[in-house]
Amino acid sequence: MLRAAREYFAATRALEVETPILSTAAVTDVHLASISATTLGKRSFLQTSPEYAMKRLLAAGAGDIWQACKVFRDGESGRWHNIEFTMIEWYRLGLDHHALMSDVERLINTMLPPDKQFDRAERLTYAEAVQLHAGVDAFRDPPAVLVARLQSEGIDVPRDLHRDRDGCLDLLMSTIVGPKLGVDRLTFIYDYPASQAALARVRGEVASRFEAYLNGLELANGFHELGDATEQRARFESDLASRASRGLPAIPMDEHFLASLAHGLPECSGVALGFDRLVMCATEAKHLNEVLAFPFERA
Repeated sequence: MLRAAREYFAATRALEVETPILSTAAVTDVHLASISATTLGKRSFLQTSPEYAMKRLLAAGAGDIWQACKVFRDGESGRWHNIEFTMIEWYRLGLDHHALMSDVERLINTMLPPDKQFDRAERLTYAEAVQLHAGVDAFRDPPAVLVARLQSEGIDVPRDLHRDRDGCLDLLMSTIVGPKLGVDRLTFIYDYPASQAALARVRGEVASRFEAYLNGLELANGFHELGDATEQRARFESDLASRASRGLPAIPMDEHFLASLAHGLPECSGVALGFDRLVMCATEAKHLNEVLAFPFERA
């Protein structure tokens, strides 16, 4: 499957690159926990994704790039998660997120064995998917309605989420909506709420972001990339304020990355694909450990 990916990227003229696994900065996202280390007497972090470093290469003129690498996320362990896993990440210049979805579809179909390949992928907006599979309005219904819908499925909703719209929506996606997506073919969910933009551009109330699902598994997360350094810094600062309010440790912002945005990020879109989960789909594995030679418990 990795060989098929390399052949695909070579055929589509994307350069394979390497970026550091260890960095002096980390992601500020409240939903991601970086693993820290001490190197040369300084605090460092294992990458949760190669995104920031790859965008520095884009700003330096690298053109279309991709890599397959190891990434690390603390506290993520279970049926669908391992603390260390393999990610394929790539960027295309001059494409928006809709065009990149087609690129993702072609790559995944190329990597899957013939009997697992699918017909044309399904595409739903975030609002359509939540309405179809959960029966609520993701953009208009108040948190109380979202909580009631979750509880109707016997899902325990922590008290701190009862007024947290995005928290409730994340729980809806992971427990009710997501498992129903990607049946027998790839499904793309796009136009996420602007409050969940991460590093994507925003258009009104929606973000130019998508996720890909197959057999109920989230496989990929992509953006029409934000190139505004001032806006990106503001989002990082908002993340850090949220981390502080939740009692999470402070994380140093990646000033090198912000400087590269200020220098000028070309028009582009990028996506990260969970390779191990795709192997699960290819082999019909029921647990991530079945496709890992060395899951964390045996590493």
